[in-house]
Amino acid sequence: MKHLIDLNDFTPEEWDGIIHLAGEIMDNPHIYQSSCRGKIMGTLFYEPSTRTQMSFQSAMLRLGGGIIGFDNPTASSIVKGESLKDTVKTVSGYSDIMVMRHPVAGSVKAAALTSDCPIINAGDGGHLHPTQTLTDMLTLQKEKGNLTGLKIGVCGDLKYGRTVHSLVKALSCYEGNSFVFISTNELQMPSYITALLKDWSKADSIEEVIGELDVLYMTRIQRERFRDQDEYEKQVSRYILDMPKLDKAKKELIIMHPLPRLNEIDIEVDADPRALYFRQANYGMYVRMALILIILNYDMNTPILLKGKAYDAVKCENLKCILQSEKHLLHSFIEKDGILTCEYCEGRRNL
Repeated sequence: MKHLIDLNDFTPEEWDGIIHLAGEIMDNPHIYQSSCRGKIMGTLFYEPSTRTQMSFQSAMLRLGGGIIGFDNPTASSIVKGESLKDTVKTVSGYSDIMVMRHPVAGSVKAAALTSDCPIINAGDGGHLHPTQTLTDMLTLQKEKGNLTGLKIGVCGDLKYGRTVHSLVKALSCYEGNSFVFISTNELQMPSYITALLKDWSKADSIEEVIGELDVLYMTRIQRERFRDQDEYEKQVSRYILDMPKLDKAKKELIIMHPLPRLNEIDIEVDADPRALYFRQANYGMYVRMALILIILNYDMNTPILLKGKAYDAVKCENLKCILQSEKHLLHSFIEKDGILTCEYCEGRRNL
């Protein structure tokens, strides 16, 4: 079986295959309407979701399959204290494929160590969100015609924004792409992402760079990732896209957003033809249909999920890592140049 935890679990050629298949499904939905007949998808949503959850459900139903699971952990045995390990082991026995969203970084990789069926990461805390990235890539392919040679501005919460972490990692694999990160000092892109990039810069405001961009990817400031409410209030209104700012942009610019939106895009922008975020959400269903089909039909052995070394006495310093709560997990790190990288959340610490 094949899991999707990080988009890098697949090759760029496989990403292109998923995007191509999604386009085929869009054009010929009747061909695929019974492709998953007799299959069951388990959905474990420990965190609220609208688009990701419903697009996965719609995807499986349109493929002819069935759905079990929960969208509220308080309606499951989790409220009684059941561990992630036990929940995943149980539900994977009922399912042919599982989709999981969880507020803790590394949780889906931990789940994959236990699962008896393939599992798809629908967002693990502020870490990664690979199926949103595939949605974004399909949007770019359909709307810009390619995934190369783009200048991409990413604005808002870049520290906790799992969607932009996955997107930047993926698009850095395509030739000629460059990135401008628009955020406050407190919400900058993590170093484990920027370390992968060849061409990137920072900006303090949307106005100073919007005229150069081919793509502007807006994100909300995520209240649920902040421990300090006062700090959240300081950040939430710093970057707002409105029509006066958009007047400085190229006619060919496209505006994307993973949604939900708070106040970071003025509602007047919705009527501009460059605003593609609702169309982007629709693309997500087709990408997830393609992904379900490919994973269910993947002909290979289960990949090695932990490739590093166990350091039993070493703790991950990320307080939002799954290692903090699931005590049975191997403390697995990859060591390079005296730096240990946690295999669950990618947090770094000195050896």
